[in-house]
Amino acid sequence: MARAMFEYTKTILEKVSFNPTLFCKELQKAVDRLLPFEIVELEIWIKQLVLQNPDLQTCVLISKE
Repeated sequence: MARAMFEYTKTILEKVSFNPTLFCKELQKAVDRLLPFEIVELEIWIKQLVLQNPDLQTCVLISKE
């Protein structure tokens, strides 16, 4: 079940990546519901996404605080 949630989270984040505000909200939800090792995997995945869409960088900085 947890793996399905991780994949679902990535799908949602990809779909809202056009809007940094929505991305921030969904990223916060993901951090709240994923397991610690999944959050580490998500960080790696997000780094690749941010390379494609630099506007999302502000969300990543905010969510780590």
